[in-house]
Amino acid sequence: MGAGMLLSIVVLLAVLYTLYSYGLLLVPDKWQIRVGAGLTVLALCAAIGALYGLYRGMLLKIQFDRLRDTLLLWENGNPARPVRPLGGGEIDSLIEQLDRVGKRWEEQVSSLQRLSTHNAQLAEQARVSAIVEERQRLARELHDAVSQQLFAISMTATAVGRTFEKDLARARRQVELIEEMASVAQSEMRALLLHLRPVYLEGKPLYQGLSELVREIQSKMPIEITLEMDAGLQLVKGIENHLFRIVQEALSNTLRHAKATKMEILILRRSDALRVSLKDNGVGFDLDEKKQASYGLSLMQERVSEIGGSIRYITAPGKGMRIELTVPLMGGAEQRGIED
Repeated sequence: MGAGMLLSIVVLLAVLYTLYSYGLLLVPDKWQIRVGAGLTVLALCAAIGALYGLYRGMLLKIQFDRLRDTLLLWENGNPARPVRPLGGGEIDSLIEQLDRVGKRWEEQVSSLQRLSTHNAQLAEQARVSAIVEERQRLARELHDAVSQQLFAISMTATAVGRTFEKDLARARRQVELIEEMASVAQSEMRALLLHLRPVYLEGKPLYQGLSELVREIQSKMPIEITLEMDAGLQLVKGIENHLFRIVQEALSNTLRHAKATKMEILILRRSDALRVSLKDNGVGFDLDEKKQASYGLSLMQERVSEIGGSIRYITAPGKGMRIELTVPLMGGAEQRGIED
C-alpha cells in the first residue's frame, strides 16, 4: 500500500513538471476547467498506484502460495524445490531463510539415511554372531516339541502292531491318536520353519527379498498377496532393510489379526520421493483405540522416522487397513552397491 502511494506521488510530480515545462498548465481562467483537470490528473495517478499495488499484491500472493506449498512438502516428507525471490523486501528475506532451512533439512535426512545404512551393516555383523545362539535355541525346541511327538508316535505305532489282531477297536483308537500327534508335530514344524525365515535381505535387492517373502507366506497361508514395484528401482542398503522390515511387520500384523484374504504391496517412485502402499481387505479396527497399544504400528513408525520419511494409517472397523509411506530420495539414496 505504501509503495503504491509513493509511486502515485512520484507520477503526479512528474506529470506536473512535464506539463509546466511545456507550458500546458496555462488552462483557461475558469475554476470548473481547472478543477476538472486537477481531478483528471489525480485520477490518473491513483489508477497507476492502484494497478501497481494490485501487481505487487499478486506477486506477494504467488510467493505466499509457493511458501505454503514448500511447507506442505516438508510436512509430508518430500524434498521442496527452492522458491525464487521477486526482488527485495522482507518476503525475500523470509524466502532466503526458508531455503537455508530446507538445505539443512535435506542434509539431516541424508545423514539419517547414511546412519541407517551404517546401522544395517552393524546389524548384519550382529546377526552373524547370533547365528550360533539361534541354532541352539532351535535345537532345543526341536527336541522339546517335535522329537517328543515323534517318539510318542513311534511308541504308539509299536503298540498298534501288538494290539491289531487282539483288539481291533483299541488299535483304531491308537491309529487316531497317531494321526492327532502327527498333526501336532506338523504344526510345530511349520512354526519352526517360519522362525527360520530370513529377516534380513542378506545382500539381495529389495524386490527379490520381498518376492521370496511373499512366496513363502503364500505357500503356508491362505492369502493372496500382490507385489508391484518399479522396475530397476535400487536404494541404499539402509532404506532397503528398513522397508523390508516394515513390509514384513505389516504382513505379520495382517496374518495375525486382520483375517484378510488379499493384500496389495505397491512400491513406486514419484518425483523425488518413494511411495509405499500396503493394503488389505481385513476386518480393520478403530485406529484411535489401538494405535497407542500396538507394538507393530509403533515399530513401523520408528523405522520410517530413521530414514526421514512419514507414515499414515487409514482404517476403520470392517474397512480393511491401508498404510501409506513417503520416503524422500536425497542425493545418493538410489546408488546401491556391495560396499554400502
